Amino acid sequence: SNMQIFLIFHAKQRMEVYGITVQQITDALEKPDSIVKGNFGRLIAQKRINGNILRIVFEKKGEEIVVVTVYKARAKRYEI
Repeated sequence: SNMQIFLIFHAKQRMEVYGITVQQITDALEKPDSIVKGNFGRLIAQKRINGNILRIVFEKKGEEIVVVTVYKARAKRYEI
């Protein structure tokens, strides 16, 4: 895709904590199970991975996507 994805430092830290790969983030942004509205006009892409839900909080600026944070949550916590 033409999407350019930028990860801020906090998102990179979270990736390490949760063991999330760039490929998982790219997949979730390109083919999310759902996208919900977050705070401050941000969006949250959600994708199921092995009984967890990968949640990616991002801002869209034209073709650019700025990933603010990422984390995994137990699937039971969110309807997707």
